[in-house]
Amino acid sequence: MADMVAIVGGGPAGMALALALHQQGIASEIFDARARGAAKNDQRILALSYGTRQILERLGVWHGVSATAIDTIHISQRGRLGRTRLTARDEGVPALGYVLNAGALAAELDAAVAQAGITYHDQQKVGTGATAQYALTAWAEGAVADDAATVRDYDQRAVLCTATTREPHHHTAWERFTPDGPLALLPYGKDKGNQYAVVFTCSTADAIQLAAQGDADFLARLQNQFGTRLTFATVGPRVSYPLGLRYRAQVVAARQVWIGNAAQTLHPVAGQGFNLALRDIRDLAQALGDPACAGDPGNAAALANYAAGRRLDRHATIRFTDGLTRLFSNDFPPLAHARGAALLALDLLPPLRSFVARRMMFGARAW
Repeated sequence: MADMVAIVGGGPAGMALALALHQQGIASEIFDARARGAAKNDQRILALSYGTRQILERLGVWHGVSATAIDTIHISQRGRLGRTRLTARDEGVPALGYVLNAGALAAELDAAVAQAGITYHDQQKVGTGATAQYALTAWAEGAVADDAATVRDYDQRAVLCTATTREPHHHTAWERFTPDGPLALLPYGKDKGNQYAVVFTCSTADAIQLAAQGDADFLARLQNQFGTRLTFATVGPRVSYPLGLRYRAQVVAARQVWIGNAAQTLHPVAGQGFNLALRDIRDLAQALGDPACAGDPGNAAALANYAAGRRLDRHATIRFTDGLTRLFSNDFPPLAHARGAALLALDLLPPLRSFVARRMMFGARAW
């Protein structure tokens, strides 16, 4: 096992890493505390960028996934001037992103892992010393757990649900900033459908009440928060979870690496969390597959090169999501005017708008 990688965590990030390493000729084994297939039951809805689609295509798991394309992203703030629209046509790409069920993606990844013959140890909780015989341990399970982690509590929760509107979605996603937090509507389902995945951010106290409200009361609150550009008709069951920022300053150590939520947990604004994780995984596999590693995937120089190469994109994405959350989640008049001016500038300056769009699709190294 001196030339193998132990991946702790059998969720989408862990399975994607196993496949990426397999393509580099690096053997790995997956360890998961849950029964195999548990990730297939994940009903969360993911927003994946076009760049992430390219990564999943290279891993051979995109073709079987049912996804709804995002052709346009409409960004605005409630009750204030300023808005902008990002479009796939302007960027010369087939879509800015895609919306899909997390469990469906996990099922495709699991099938690809099985087809590749990658060993998967389920119902095995692994401690820090249990993988010492492996060349490298990749921690891909759970949230950041480190005493030195940077932590920020936004005192917000995300209420998640699906909703239908009287108008078809036309493959448009909406990012609506409000003093309570961002409200995102993601087109979901049939091409000419009228269903959206809703991410409704609000204060912790408010979210508990919202999640428990009847459909009619929740729809009224959603309509008020969003405005009149769409008319909401029905809403599905709601769940909520707390929002915060947690990230490790260092993602590598001696024969160890942290990826996915084990490395950083971000606010869902702009949908960057899993997209960042996939870029980390792509670059990690490439770094460990370098001939200079001489068959040792735990090579210290390769891990250091990986960490250095990912620093710009990782830190920029963390700052981007954190900055958006703090800048737009208030109603301080000078800031509100500044936000409106920034959105107007995006709308009037195509190069700046393109920079933001490509940053969201491909990360900080898009240029």
